[in-house]
Amino acid sequence: MTATVKNSTAEHGLSRDGLTRAEFQTPADKPPQRLFVPGPTDVHPDTLAAQAAPMIGHRSDELEALFGKCSAQLQKLYHTEARVYTVAASGSGLQEAAIRNAVEGRVINFVNGAFSQRWHDVSTGCGKDAIAVEVPWCTAVKPDQVEEALRGALADGAVDAITVVHNETSTGVASPVGAIAECVRRVSPETLVLVDAVSSFSGVKLPFDDWGLDLLLTSSQKALAVPPGLAFAAVSDRLMARAATISDRGWYFDFLQLEKYRQRNTTPATPAISLLRALSVQLDRIFAEGLEARYARHAYCGQMSREWAVDRGFGLMAESGFASDTVTTVENSKGLDMGALNRFLDEREMQIADGYGAFKGKAFRIGHMGEVWPSDLERLFAAIEEFAAAEQE
Repeated sequence: MTATVKNSTAEHGLSRDGLTRAEFQTPADKPPQRLFVPGPTDVHPDTLAAQAAPMIGHRSDELEALFGKCSAQLQKLYHTEARVYTVAASGSGLQEAAIRNAVEGRVINFVNGAFSQRWHDVSTGCGKDAIAVEVPWCTAVKPDQVEEALRGALADGAVDAITVVHNETSTGVASPVGAIAECVRRVSPETLVLVDAVSSFSGVKLPFDDWGLDLLLTSSQKALAVPPGLAFAAVSDRLMARAATISDRGWYFDFLQLEKYRQRNTTPATPAISLLRALSVQLDRIFAEGLEARYARHAYCGQMSREWAVDRGFGLMAESGFASDTVTTVENSKGLDMGALNRFLDEREMQIADGYGAFKGKAFRIGHMGEVWPSDLERLFAAIEEFAAAEQE
């Protein structure tokens, strides 16, 4: 465990220097934040209300216009010229899609938390030759670890892909996926780089094209602040070429089929029309805030959360230099009763998350993504301090 707050590069998902509280004044139309869990997050009333619009035909011109608008905005949010798929599923669904479309032979899954473990479980569940490389929880996956594992595996033949989670929601650790992708291209240019960014996408800049990624997946209910039920993936031409050589891609998640329909601004199966309406409104709100301003707000909230924890005598679970800007995992070094704390917070219309798995009761997680602003965190921190002071009496 470490109690060191350390700034690093934006690639690690860490806060940037020079940001001040005055830059982040809460919008007048924003309700107080209730959910400080790592997703699902609170949804703005305008975004929620968009779901109440009347239904339209899923093969109508209106639906195609809506789908096309969202797709173009998502490309900008991914910083890519590549295709972006939208499906009615959770992020885990697109983990399975990635494996089915990108892997015929072997895949290396880098496991440093619960959701990177899930990707390994998905790989084995799809019948793939999956190599799990265990990385200690609360630490990042690093390029030298990737190189060592990849070179070792290549001694026995080709490796179709690697998987890595950018922002491990279970621990609040962000791995340097840009540097990892560069390493993979140098060591094994034919190996595809598949990245889960479920809890960081749109809160942290993830330049798909600049980093040379092959798949970057996310879902709607975290930093995007859209209701649960949609998942998205930017997919490279390299992966599409690979998919064309692979049998047993399934049907629902077949990228070649999704591509055929995407070119007509629609989907093979009936889309989640109400959620697409909500997505459209939320994307407009995101671009109205401005991408760089949005990234800076998340960076500030991440730094603010880490500094608060350290200043109040808590430890930080994430390895120094690799902390997330969307979820902070705090060591429960004061032994707070997490159930009692959340009951206390619930009376004040707030909620945080307990530690995940083996860290239950030993840590707590603060989600500061989506619609969270510094004023929301100030309110949360004051309540936690009030509870802690009462417990010590």
